[in-house]
Amino acid sequence: MSEELAALQEQTFAGATSATASSYPPERRLSARQLGDYLDRRAFAVIGSCRPDGRPHAAMSAYIRQGREFWLPTVGGSVRERNVRAQPWLTMTITEGDRDAHVVVLVEGSASVVAPAGVPAEVLAAVTGDWVVTWIRLTAERLLSYASEGAVS
Repeated sequence: MSEELAALQEQTFAGATSATASSYPPERRLSARQLGDYLDRRAFAVIGSCRPDGRPHAAMSAYIRQGREFWLPTVGGSVRERNVRAQPWLTMTITEGDRDAHVVVLVEGSASVVAPAGVPAEVLAAVTGDWVVTWIRLTAERLLSYASEGAVS
């Protein structure tokens, strides 16, 4: 599954502007193994959505990854849920560290609101409590990564 993310990253960089490509040099990008390991050990991300009036909205969210799909548990009636219904696209930023030892993965993709009955059982089992009313599925369509020299081995 990590190879799928690495292929998506290569596809994203192939269509990137020169400014983006130079900001994320090939030697600083995460490998397939590093991408999978990093995303699977992290539990939270900053999710960006667009309000119907065009203003941005950002909030933390837990996530569970399956291949190129990121499942976001959501309380009912949340701003993010309403935003996805109006504009089905999200950004996701997963980061750790600072200065000379930081990693970031940026994901963009189409999103949809999914009732619990449509969520894979292993995803449902990953979140405890009765606060989750609905789920948002983000399907990665763009992916960029960067790891400073001191961040990963």
